[in-house]
Order: sequence, then C-alpha cells, then structure tokens
Amino acid sequence: MILFMALISVSETSLSSLESGIQRHRNETLKMSESLWEDKEVRFDIPLYQMKMRPGEKILDRLDSVEDTKGNGGDKGRLVITNLRIIWHSLSMPRVNLSIGYSCIVTAATKTVNSQLRGVIEALHILTKSNNTRFEFIFTNLIPGNLRHFTSVMGVHKSYMSSRMYRELKLRGAIIHNKQLKILPLEQLYTTVPGVWNLSSDQGNLGTFIITNVRLVWFADMNENFNISLPYLQIMHVKIRESKFGPALVVECAERCGGYVLGFRIDPKEKLQSVHKELVSLHRVYGQVPLFGVQFRVGEQVETCPEPPSLIEDIQEFDDSGDVLSNAFVAYFADSGHKKDREPVYSPELGLAVEKLKDGFTMQSLWEVLPSSQ
Repeated sequence: MILFMALISVSETSLSSLESGIQRHRNETLKMSESLWEDKEVRFDIPLYQMKMRPGEKILDRLDSVEDTKGNGGDKGRLVITNLRIIWHSLSMPRVNLSIGYSCIVTAATKTVNSQLRGVIEALHILTKSNNTRFEFIFTNLIPGNLRHFTSVMGVHKSYMSSRMYRELKLRGAIIHNKQLKILPLEQLYTTVPGVWNLSSDQGNLGTFIITNVRLVWFADMNENFNISLPYLQIMHVKIRESKFGPALVVECAERCGGYVLGFRIDPKEKLQSVHKELVSLHRVYGQVPLFGVQFRVGEQVETCPEPPSLIEDIQEFDDSGDVLSNAFVAYFADSGHKKDREPVYSPELGLAVEKLKDGFTMQSLWEVLPSSQ
C-alpha cells in the first residue's frame, strides 16, 4: 500500500513537472512572438526596462551628441541604433526618450533645419507611421562634420527592409530554385525531409520540408512556386494531432501573421516523431536568442564608438509613479503647420460647430472614401 502511494506520488510529481515545462515553453513562445513590439511601434517616454535590449536585439551604433531638434531642441542626447529600432534619450533627463521601430519608417532623408545648438544645419529627417498616426522626427549631430547618424540609420534601415524573410511568413515566394532553397546570409541548412504531404486541401499536396536555423520551408514537388517560408519567430506551437489523414504535424502561427494552422503528414510515424522533436528543439533554441537577420558595420572612415555593455550603463532607475507623463507625441505630429486649433465655425451639413477646415477641403470630401469624381 505504501509502495502504491509512493508510485502515485512520483507519478503526480513527474506529471506536474511535465506540465510546468510545457507551460513554461508556451509562455516563452508567446513572449517571443507576440510581445515583439520594438520594430513595429513608435513609443514616447518609455520606462527604463523597455529601453533595455530584448533577446536577439543588438546595439549596432551609438552617438552621444545628438539633438532631437523637433521635440527637444536645445537638449543634448544620445542616439542608439539597434537592429530593431532607433532609441534617443536626453542625457540630462533619460526619462525623456523615443523608440522608433524600423517597420514604422516611411522615409528617411536629409533636411535643412535650425538647431538651437548648431544653427542652420543638415539634419536627419524621419517620417513614420504608427497606429494610423504619422510622426516626424529630426535628429541633428552636434559634432561638426560628423554625418554618421545619416549613414548608420539609413544603412541599418535598408538592411532591416531587405531581411524580412527572417521575420515574416512568406507564401508562394521565389525561395526555391531547381528544388534547392535559396539560403539567406546568416542561415544554416539542417534537414531536408522528402515525402511530406501538405494537408491544406482535400487531396493534399506532396512536397519537401527544409529545416534551417531560422525557418521551416515546404514546397510542392510538382510546382516549386507553391511554397511557404515560416520563420520560427512566427510559430506559436508545433504539435502532433490526429486528422482525417491520420497523425499529422500541426504548426500554429502567431495571430499577427494571420493565425494560420498548417497541417503536414509525414510517413512513417517514426519520421514524424523525429521531425516534430527537431522542430520543437530548434524553436526553443531560437526563442532564447532570435536571429533577426539585420547586418550592419560602422564604416572605418569615421571614428567608431565602442559598443557599451548596456544601453543604460549610466542611467539610474527613477520612480515616476507619482508623475503625470506629458502628452509627448503631440510635438511630433507630421502636421507641423498646425500650430494651434483653428477657430470654430458652423457646419450646415452637420448642424454643429466644428473647427474651420483647411483651404481646399470640404466636409463632404473628408467623409468620402472615394472622391465623387470617380
């Protein structure tokens, strides 16, 4: 009886440990795929923990004498360029800061501005769009003749845009040539698995799996243009489930890339188990240190700045729980000509008092999805 109870206790402990491990992996996966905001949002006055580098994020360049000319003119700050975003913060008051994700950048170019610290000078002008709102930022290097903030930001942004395959799901892309995968610069090929059925249609399509260190690729044997490239960054879960075709490998994608549920049949069962185990292992390893694919090296023609151990090495914690943060983003609206609200006028169409419209605009044109002329 004692032995039986002991076995039950051990069994329950093992089951609890297994469930804990599964839940921990799910939490890590959710954290990796759903909480990645750094490259996709523009944020103002973020707390200290959001300024820290997330797993896989690296500092590529740093400049300690940069002015945020539009929002914080006259204030010397630091510009930090990572592989996911641009961070600027005031050196005198680190709580005054910006985080600009590369995915939000619409244009990046030079612009002549009047800096409070440098006078009339060429500055970096960045136009962004985040959550359907446009913002513009102007950064001025306070070191005469140093244009590194131009070259670094534009170079890293270009590398980010050209490395989307590391981060985004791709359907029917030009990724296969003569049954061979076009390998990305930082990609390593691990396993090729022939005879894999894609169960997206009633009859299924026979194809091939290619497993690398950054993604899972499947393509049809009869038509290599019928394919899918799925980065581990966009995978939520990899499971084995029963289907009408028998045991199938099921891959669940993150909501932000469509929330697809992909099914594949692999025979025999031993091979299915082997592929499942390999994908789960690679997915877990990738989650520890994601590979975002952005590569950039500061040019040797300019004086390089040694990479600090941490972005916040000389920033101390502060407690702002009792403060009311200012509405910082107002200063960065792209509608810079709108200095103040226009006078209210009566609108016959609405029967209400509204702000006077800009020249060339009518109330009807603002409400139309398509112009009346079309």
